[in-house]
Amino acid sequence: MINITNEIQKAFNGDAWHGNHVMQTLNNVKPENAFEHFIPNAHSIAEIALHLTSWTEEVTSRLLGNLSVEPVLGDWPIPEEKTAQAWEKIIFNFKVANEELIRLCESIKDSQWNENTNDERNPALGTGVTNIELVNGLVQHHSYHSGQIALLSKF
Repeated sequence: MINITNEIQKAFNGDAWHGNHVMQTLNNVKPENAFEHFIPNAHSIAEIALHLTSWTEEVTSRLLGNLSVEPVLGDWPIPEEKTAQAWEKIIFNFKVANEELIRLCESIKDSQWNENTNDERNPALGTGVTNIELVNGLVQHHSYHSGQIALLSKF
């Protein structure tokens, strides 16, 4: 069986197969660029980072047996401030959310990974999947948005 804890660790801050892990991508962003909307009607890097954090927290909640809901922060949170300190806080909160998720993943027994989450299957919400599918989805989510951030940071 694949070690899904290792996979989320690599996507977050390890040796990701696809290139830079998300933390490296975020750390390469200049604070003055984090809040810019380089493409009309597209999200800023800060908004993507907040989105990543909110869904990481929601995955942790689901792994703890809670019903699937929209993340507490919302699907696409809006930055409260647009300062270098606010950007640092966004990165810090993303880091903490992932570290908490990884600690939880490390405590899950092998036999629990194939158990279903606490919801009926709804593909649009990503519910009713097994625990391993849930975390694998987050690995993919991290990779997808890391690529977006890397492209936006080139503007």
